Amino acid sequence: MFWTTGQQLDNGKYVIDSVLGQGGFGVTYRARHGRLNDLTFVIKTPNPFLRKDREYARYVERFIKEAQLLAKLCANPHPHIVRVSDFFYEGDMPCLVMEYIAGENLSDLVERKGALPETEAVEYIRQVGDALVFIHQRKLVHRDTHPGNIMLRPGRDADLSRLSQAILIDFGLAGEILPKSPTSRHFANKDFAPYEQMMGSVAPTVDVYCLAASLYYAVTREYPAAAWDRRYHSADLVAPQQHNPRISKDLNQAILSGMALEPENRPQSMGEWLQMLVPEVTGDDRSSEQGIDYNKLRELLASGNWKQADQETADRMLEAIGKERWWDVTSNDISEFPCADLRTIDTLWVKYSNGRFGFSVQKRIWESVTGKPGEGVVVKPGEWDLKIYKKFGDRVGWYVKQKDEWLSNSNLTFTLNAAEGHLPALVWLHPFYPLHPLWINGREISNWVLLSSLVSRLVKCSIA
Repeated sequence: MFWTTGQQLDNGKYVIDSVLGQGGFGVTYRARHGRLNDLTFVIKTPNPFLRKDREYARYVERFIKEAQLLAKLCANPHPHIVRVSDFFYEGDMPCLVMEYIAGENLSDLVERKGALPETEAVEYIRQVGDALVFIHQRKLVHRDTHPGNIMLRPGRDADLSRLSQAILIDFGLAGEILPKSPTSRHFANKDFAPYEQMMGSVAPTVDVYCLAASLYYAVTREYPAAAWDRRYHSADLVAPQQHNPRISKDLNQAILSGMALEPENRPQSMGEWLQMLVPEVTGDDRSSEQGIDYNKLRELLASGNWKQADQETADRMLEAIGKERWWDVTSNDISEFPCADLRTIDTLWVKYSNGRFGFSVQKRIWESVTGKPGEGVVVKPGEWDLKIYKKFGDRVGWYVKQKDEWLSNSNLTFTLNAAEGHLPALVWLHPFYPLHPLWINGREISNWVLLSSLVSRLVKCSIA
């Protein structure tokens, strides 16, 4: 029988709140600490319906091995793997206690929101892929990486632009304890599993297929054709780009490669597949002529934290220029900005926004507005054409035409739904002075002077 709300376990140490889920092998409960009510946990047990199964003792053995496996992994914890905190018996029922992740799984998110933006989906899958690399290095294979086993912990702050953190859960290895008959249709994740897994394979290429299939679902909201049906019933795998034409050709190919029917035709390691998915995911070019560290900027952009990435961009540019305040930056500073650093910043923004944001994107829009490809607008004191600036501002979402108002940096849109070229913006939208000529201590200051100078610098640095 299942435990009910309020039931105490382990001599009152834990109190059951509710049943979270029930599978063919296990049951998970949400529980509170009996004396520290603010602490919430997940307690997992074997499914009591299995007691009548003559293989029940083997199921329990596998359950205990799962606990031991998680404990082993937690000795050197990975940020994208669920953590175990306790193990006990309630009567003769083994109980595994894990961290409670307040969020939803990837399957529920896609059902609620529809197909996810490419950048968001890839970031979740990349995080889980990193966890699987960690697992494979320890000669282990998860074998059940479907969307229901990818939990999404909300961002740690109130910034809604911050992506959730993907956490891999459920190391029960259901494929090893559920029926293995080729005719069985009870396989828990058949839509996401390669056919050889159903026959007992424990190769890392199993996880490659499962994760690629999960990404297929995340960007299309469609279940892929089951591998078993593809191999034995001539079912066709529809390319994800046919379901969602907005995804890139590279992503489409990475998914299809990871879901190749025969294991020898897939990338042979998770790391190899991740390189296809996000080229140089661990080795982006972060060159700097000034010795600037761009690791934090890459991490912020890779996680979709656009707001903090915008601030980081402004800070690192000041560092490269050698000044402490943007108030003191001149057009000459921008005209001499180090090319390697400018290329690094732009490449990172363009890559992680799928081409929506970056200085080179702003350059193309600027040139289309001014009608002067390959150069900035020469700006001299008293020779301002506000129509050009307003038209550009309208295109990138900085200027509200109906109100004839420019946005402050606090009103920017820090999501991929923003206008193309909307970010980076903090460099140009300072709170200290407006977007029109202003004389300070006898010197004319304007963001447009800096932006025009940047366009010219991008050309000289051969940054398209």
